Amino acid sequence: MSHRLLASFWARFVAVFALSLAPLFAVCAYSQAAPIPATKLLYGVGKIVPIPSSIPHEEGDMVDKRILPDLRWIAKRYPIFVTDGYSGPLPNGEHAGCNRCHTRGSDHYNGLAVDIVPLNGDGKCDTTWNGITRLALWAEPAQNKPRAPFRWVGYDGDAGHGCGNHLHLSWNHATAAEYTLAQWVEVFAANVKGAAPTAPTKPPEPPPPPRPSGGVAQASYGGVSARVD
Repeated sequence: MSHRLLASFWARFVAVFALSLAPLFAVCAYSQAAPIPATKLLYGVGKIVPIPSSIPHEEGDMVDKRILPDLRWIAKRYPIFVTDGYSGPLPNGEHAGCNRCHTRGSDHYNGLAVDIVPLNGDGKCDTTWNGITRLALWAEPAQNKPRAPFRWVGYDGDAGHGCGNHLHLSWNHATAAEYTLAQWVEVFAANVKGAAPTAPTKPPEPPPPPRPSGGVAQASYGGVSARVD
């Protein structure tokens, strides 16, 4: 084999080998352990707003604007696609999200929960869910012991959730009736620019207790069910 043919062969081999590793590099980029941000209680007026294009989502999905910075932070580190956020009536008479498909008292009815599947997933529990599984374990290292600012994490081990279904994330917040905005929400402190929490007139109430396994409601907390999907 001539030197020219040999060089051409090795060039093609290296190109094919590099292309074969590209998916692995993409997975590794998402597999880096995300830092653990500090959190704070954010007071002030909430508002149900559309999720921006910077966060992959189904058309029409909305959330309380106070958790948007957290969702942006998550979307930069994990391959997420939001399938539902706020679920309820809008001032113009229309309806956002699925209609009464969540359990009574769900945090979806306050705009403080999202359902997540893999970006570019195919609906099957396969390798496309690896990033979502890492996110679930990061948000809840041990079953029913979510990391702040999350109130409840629904994934493997919780009925109706998990790989091949969806990941549910709820944020800690003040008790609030369905379709109303909470007085405060716990969020990542570093993501809230120029929005220092307003001093309350009384100490804030603590978040509700951890959720029971399987997402089954066992008690209610001011209109917010122990199952929050």
